[in-house]
Amino acid sequence: MPANEPRKSGTRKTLFVLLLALVLVAVAYTYFQENKPWVIPEEAKARKNPLQPSEAALKSAKALYAENCANCHGDSGKGDGSEAMRYDPKPADFTDAQHMNTVTDGALFYQISQGRKPMPAFKRRMTEDQRWQLVLLVRSFAQPLVSPEKKPGAAASSNK
Repeated sequence: MPANEPRKSGTRKTLFVLLLALVLVAVAYTYFQENKPWVIPEEAKARKNPLQPSEAALKSAKALYAENCANCHGDSGKGDGSEAMRYDPKPADFTDAQHMNTVTDGALFYQISQGRKPMPAFKRRMTEDQRWQLVLLVRSFAQPLVSPEKKPGAAASSNK
């Protein structure tokens, strides 16, 4: 029996090393897949939102957002939800007007529809109108930057 012990030990070590290597490859693959930039087809970027902003559409979208998005993207869209710290890259900050001005409605719709780990795809979970409503809501989080001259009351305070 002692002659078999070194062989069993060597086999165990080999299996352990192979398993460890497999785990490391899987972790590296996941890391690099999640950190790749979104690749959005040009025809998807060019799509226009068929819905106009309205109180009804935003109210409906707020309920969807609270249920499906707020845990990661935060209640106000800052990317600071209760689950946000678990992910790398961090969830998008929809309040960043400079960034949001570079993203088309079609691109947002595509991202919501297709998802990308860790974000799930909502194409089969929501109707097309619901996804477009979310685009309207996400857009509403990015308030344009207001210069000091345009702030309400700025003119009155400067006359004192």
